[in-house]
Amino acid sequence: MNIFIDIETVPAQDPDAIKMLRAEADEEKLLIKAPSNYKDEAKIKEYILAKQIEIDTAFEERYRKTSFDGAYGQIACIGYAIDDEPAKSVWGRMWDTDEKYVLINFFDILKKAYNPNDQMRPTFIGHNLIGFDLRFIHQRSVMLGVKPPSFIPFKAKPWDATVFDTMTDWAGVGNRVSLAKLCKVFGLDAKGSEIGEEIDGSKVWDFVKDGRIADVAKYCEGDVERTRQVYKRLNFIE
Repeated sequence: MNIFIDIETVPAQDPDAIKMLRAEADEEKLLIKAPSNYKDEAKIKEYILAKQIEIDTAFEERYRKTSFDGAYGQIACIGYAIDDEPAKSVWGRMWDTDEKYVLINFFDILKKAYNPNDQMRPTFIGHNLIGFDLRFIHQRSVMLGVKPPSFIPFKAKPWDATVFDTMTDWAGVGNRVSLAKLCKVFGLDAKGSEIGEEIDGSKVWDFVKDGRIADVAKYCEGDVERTRQVYKRLNFIE
């Protein structure tokens, strides 16, 4: 059984997590020191103040980057397709509080689809699957106390039969290639074509906070289908 997956994530929504981020930034500001060649007290204060302002100005970017950090960020949507079935997604309209529901529901779907008596475990397929999707799902499961099915290969190596990472298969271990590029060179539908707008992972948060979580889910399903088509091209499957 082949299970194609893709996730869309958003920055931290837990107020305590945001406070921790702010505390980290404040601690960095306190540790700022002027270079040793600065002797004038006024110049030293000016340097420190400028660096502190830089940290404050960059806080929004720091916050947005938590969407890639399973300790802080959250899963807004999980797209999946089993074998040749249509791509679907699990998400909640209350996206800021529904993450636990999304994980539980997704795991239930997998458990119903997989027969534990099968001799072979399912193969999970995705783009940057090992470096991001599986890792993030595992981290959020730990954070929320949601036990995942034992057959999800969170610790798989790139060459294991239980995973197929389209990025690694094309670019090699340790190298990167975007799904958008592979779609372009293979003549596949562009990312966002299913909603008629340009979108990628960097824009998901903007869509979600504008109340467009349904569009994000549709886009996520589109990425699952694009990944499946790339997988078939890489494996010479008609």
